Amino acid sequence: REFVCVTSTMSTSPLQKTREWKPLEQRKCTDIPWLLLFILFNVGMLCICGFAIATGAASRLISGYDSYGNTCGQKNAKIPGIELSGRDHASRKYVFFLDPCNIDILRRKIKSVALCVSKCPDTELKTYEDLRNFSAVYGSDLCSYDVQPDTYSTHSNRATKCPTLPVHPSASLPVFHRCMPVDISCYARFAEAFITFVSDNSVVHRVIAGVMTSKEIIMGLCLLALVLSLILMVVIRYISVVLVWILTAVVVVGAVFVAGGTGILWWLYVDHSKSVNATLPALELEVAKDNQKALLIYAIAATVFTVILLLLLFFMRKRVALTVALFHVASKVFTHLPLLALQPFWTFLTLMLFWVYWITVLLFLGSAGLSEQSNEGLGWAYMVWYHAVGLIWISEFILACQQMTVAGAVVTYYFTRDKSQMPFTPIVSSVLRLMRYHLGTVVKGAFIITLVEIPRLILTYIHSQLKGRENACARCMLKACICCLWCLEKCLTYLNTNAYTATAINSTNFCTSARDAFFILVENALRVAAINSVGDFVLFLGKVLIVSCTAFAGILSLNYQREYTVWVLPLIIVCVFSFLVAHCFLSIFEIVVDVLFLCFAIDTKYNDGSPGREYYMDKALMVGRTVKVFTATYIVPITIFQ
Repeated sequence: REFVCVTSTMSTSPLQKTREWKPLEQRKCTDIPWLLLFILFNVGMLCICGFAIATGAASRLISGYDSYGNTCGQKNAKIPGIELSGRDHASRKYVFFLDPCNIDILRRKIKSVALCVSKCPDTELKTYEDLRNFSAVYGSDLCSYDVQPDTYSTHSNRATKCPTLPVHPSASLPVFHRCMPVDISCYARFAEAFITFVSDNSVVHRVIAGVMTSKEIIMGLCLLALVLSLILMVVIRYISVVLVWILTAVVVVGAVFVAGGTGILWWLYVDHSKSVNATLPALELEVAKDNQKALLIYAIAATVFTVILLLLLFFMRKRVALTVALFHVASKVFTHLPLLALQPFWTFLTLMLFWVYWITVLLFLGSAGLSEQSNEGLGWAYMVWYHAVGLIWISEFILACQQMTVAGAVVTYYFTRDKSQMPFTPIVSSVLRLMRYHLGTVVKGAFIITLVEIPRLILTYIHSQLKGRENACARCMLKACICCLWCLEKCLTYLNTNAYTATAINSTNFCTSARDAFFILVENALRVAAINSVGDFVLFLGKVLIVSCTAFAGILSLNYQREYTVWVLPLIIVCVFSFLVAHCFLSIFEIVVDVLFLCFAIDTKYNDGSPGREYYMDKALMVGRTVKVFTATYIVPITIFQ
């Protein structure tokens, strides 16, 4: 008894300070300066929104404005330097384009002078006399403000200051007061490109008819994809074993083929070596020696690859079993924490609301300019760039909040020995901890991703704009930079997820958590490789399974409506939606697996199963773990297998 007490005391006292890897009751706020910086940044975003509204951008967006800075439907102030500004358009509520068919495809805008008119022309006007009669009857002048109606036919600049003839009948758009041609043949360039792409206009009608008539089936299949995703997250604990070992068998068979191919290469090398002799003609001798060298290089490379592959299979065979166990426990997490399945909904809803707000403010900013002829656009450009950075940073912040919420809930589940003693709603508790203590940490993590994502997006935009005009070297360098930034972004995203987990456990700041998580991951590099490769493959198969089942159900459903000869678009819509749904749900599953693995690695590093240092892990994770069992006089190491 004395030995047990002394051993227990000696084994726990020195480690008491270092084994605080568990959810703390007394937490502290982390990365407060970053939270303050984020608050100031959002104040700037609100100021931009207020500026857009205060400068009349909202009314300009809805009511429209002409090419001289006048807002239609109201009295305007004079703009210095703009001759036709400051006009009273209280009776002219509609925007009329002199040449509405002149569309700039690259800039996505109508290249035409815009005027404010009191009525959109509802009949075709073929001559300038028709324009004059329309102005006399309805009081709506369709030529520039400095051209009088009685001079329409004789004015020297009528070709630029009057609409292009004939003027097609037009109608005002709902809410937005723009006169747009009723006849879509006006947009001949778009129609021509679209018809060329489709090749047959009747196909378009059949496709659209199929989508509209089968909309109930499409909605039902989308709901089916949602249900299948939820079911898969629960039953993957049972099928993951089969999928993982199928993958392992495929890799083993591939390794056998690689080894066989390596042997054949060596046999060919030996055979060519025997056939090379000095009696051959000079040309044939040189070719034979080149082939011999090439076979030697191929054989050596294949041998090195085969040895590496066999070593990986040997050392990672146990890690595959760990991957299966993690998937098993992750499914159990969802049974204990069912609200985890709702995280994609809340994240998607929050992102949609923010994106709607962002686009609305951007539209207000786009219509807040004084005039197309004004040079005061530098401040406006700065606001647009500021607004664009806000889109990326705040979007990444919302995604980081989801990761931190999931990490906090899973950490609570893992480090609670008696699952019946968990909080009533661990998800809500995790959200409250995030909002109270760790918002600064997710702000900093999101900012790091933003720093990498912005240059990647800029380079991607430059590459798209220079397509076909840059040389091969510049194109290769751009693609290489984009690829490197993409890889860096993915690595940082993975590290951020683990840093959030460390913060949820130890309540440390972002840098400390990222450092601790990085060292833990490096110590378990083979396990990380096995989980990321095998786990990603299993989740990919899960996505394929959901898409395949949904598509098969769609084919069976549409088969009962044989009058729809074109099923392509409805099935594409269903498949894309089902893949997105599966990706959203299984990405949550992937986060849970990553959090469980970090908890497992910490648990195995700082605990050994002895009294006072018992494992927190689920029994399913005790695969090959050595647990010390105390008896009355000695310690017996026992290996526990599942």
